[in-house]
Amino acid sequence: MTPEQKLVGLAVLILALMASAAGVTWQVQDWRMGKKMAEHAGLHKDDMAAISNAASVQARAEQEKRLTLEKQLADRDQQHARELSDAQRNQAALRDRLATADVRLSVLLDATDTASDCSVPPATGAVGVVHAARRAQLDPAHAQRIIAITDAGDRGLIALRACQAYVRAFKH
Repeated sequence: MTPEQKLVGLAVLILALMASAAGVTWQVQDWRMGKKMAEHAGLHKDDMAAISNAASVQARAEQEKRLTLEKQLADRDQQHARELSDAQRNQAALRDRLATADVRLSVLLDATDTASDCSVPPATGAVGVVHAARRAQLDPAHAQRIIAITDAGDRGLIALRACQAYVRAFKH
């Protein structure tokens, strides 16, 4: 073999060794990168699972708060409905008693007022806080109108308390 052939053979051998070394290095780098990518994917998966669990816990807590608030509002709504029903029943009973003259509405007269010149005798047989006070009985129709006005006022107050309770529930 000629020295030139030996030199060419040696160059080819060196190139082959360099190519195989580069291939091996490439393969090792590929394994390392694959391992790092797998580690990163695992860490990412763990992070995503933790985020998902935290979101799930928060969603459950919010749902429980919402359900609790809905229950409180429903309970308060029932309470206000009962109050309204009781007030309406009491007003109806009072209207019935006024209609049958079972009860008569009266007003106190000012005994010191000489300008009114009202000579209504004091109510007889009535026991009350004011002794021997002069009273005037109201006409039943006027009494019915007064009861209707107080009924509307009672309903308004009950509705106002219901609205205030609703607002307080959402403030907290």
